[in-house]
Amino acid sequence: MDLTTVDKLLTTTRSVRKRLDLDRPVPPEIIEECLQIAIQAPTGGNSQGWHFMVVTDAEKKAQIGELYKQSFFIYARSKEEQMESRGSREHDPNQQNRVVKSAVHLAQNMHKVPVMIIPCIEGRAENAGPMAQAGLYGSILPAAWSFMFALRARGLGAAWTTLHLRYEKEVAEILGIPSHFTQAALLPVAYYTGDDFRPAKRVPAIEVTSWESWGNKR
Repeated sequence: MDLTTVDKLLTTTRSVRKRLDLDRPVPPEIIEECLQIAIQAPTGGNSQGWHFMVVTDAEKKAQIGELYKQSFFIYARSKEEQMESRGSREHDPNQQNRVVKSAVHLAQNMHKVPVMIIPCIEGRAENAGPMAQAGLYGSILPAAWSFMFALRARGLGAAWTTLHLRYEKEVAEILGIPSHFTQAALLPVAYYTGDDFRPAKRVPAIEVTSWESWGNKR
């Protein structure tokens, strides 16, 4: 196994927002190929209760995009108020400013993306305990992340978003998603512009790792 290639894939699969090519069509065959890879991911109890909603219809994308935009600006106002009251704790203000700008761009253009993917999982866990919740989401998030890796390897990008879930019922109605399925994310998919991606600036892993007991370093 070529570790250089694998490590590059793992460290440069970004949430792509401003660099999504909104004008270039995405062949359905590529989506199907990436989803076929995604379903090799593990699921709790080998349940395989996933379902992937692929949305390319312009009218449906417009409806979902409008709901996403509404949710984004509610979230943005709330977060701004929280930061004003307690002060910002961001590690890199410049990086955070870039993220905010790209998030605004995506909110304003979500309806234009060539493809939306909504990974769903059979079951509901709103009123369940931590173990049931972890098992439910742990049975769909690995597949969704594998899907993003597969896209990245083929020159496409996506962004991990969940803000549409403020209006989960409305989106389910638009798409006919059964009420006993949980939507886990909304992935806008497109080819990306530019040449490549670099690893993001992160706090070193050693600073957020404990051994044997919380706070203990190796």
